[in-house]
Amino acid sequence: GRTVVCLDESGFMLQPTVRRTWAPRGETPVLDCWDRRDRLSVISAITVSPRRKRLGLYFDIFDHNIVTDDFETFVASLLQRLGRPIILVMDRWPVHRSGAGRLQERFGRRVCVEWLPAYAPELNPDEQVWNHTKYTDLANFIPNDTLHLGQSVAKSIRGIQTNQNLLRSFFQHAKLNL
Repeated sequence: GRTVVCLDESGFMLQPTVRRTWAPRGETPVLDCWDRRDRLSVISAITVSPRRKRLGLYFDIFDHNIVTDDFETFVASLLQRLGRPIILVMDRWPVHRSGAGRLQERFGRRVCVEWLPAYAPELNPDEQVWNHTKYTDLANFIPNDTLHLGQSVAKSIRGIQTNQNLLRSFFQHAKLNL
């Protein structure tokens, strides 16, 4: 059988993702933050094993915008780690489209690509990795610099990696049965 791989990318900035919070009556909470636009790009993939339906989460962090070479390298390393053919489920972002062609040339039948419908991010369970990281773990978080931001993003995603129930909830949110 093939391992299903749901893949997506997101960006994280030094500026906080501001969420509503509690404060004493009459005291407006203030977030003192950077006015810099430094950012990190993160790619992740949720994997579903063919028989036992065991879930995995893999990721990589970049200090630049993700390009086709980064995407191809990430998927190639996943193929090596998983040791079996994959069904790659993703949106039609240009990096994915160009990378899919390269991957199929390089790995042939070991990579089967399934495209999500246009403008339907709610169908990709991997989108919930970003939702959880940005709006739960790192809400109102103000990093010192991109190193601190990267460490915090990695810590959040590692917490998701070890939580099968949380990963399963991402599929429930996408209304997908495992």
